[in-house]
Amino acid sequence: MEITNKNEKKSFRKNLNTLGEWVVENVIKINPGKSKAIRFTRARVKNLLGYSLGDQKFPESSSFKYLEIILRNGLKWVDQVNSTAQKAWKALHIVLRVPKKRI
Repeated sequence: MEITNKNEKKSFRKNLNTLGEWVVENVIKINPGKSKAIRFTRARVKNLLGYSLGDQKFPESSSFKYLEIILRNGLKWVDQVNSTAQKAWKALHIVLRVPKKRI
């Protein structure tokens, strides 16, 4: 959802509050320690929005790892590419250390 003015911000807050009420009614527990709020935008972020669901506040983050994919707020893939390259190098070093059998 793109928020471009104050009315959209109010609507977003209202939707978030409705979701919070639904979570409480259905006895769903959300762990704020395992959850983060992330805002996807290419624009500079001047102020944090302070995301909350019910009485639980969620920290805003610039990146988040979900199912081994690193999502970044600036919509760039640099962290994902670096992570994948690092895993590839580790695998290569393990393969190179395995002694070759002589026949």
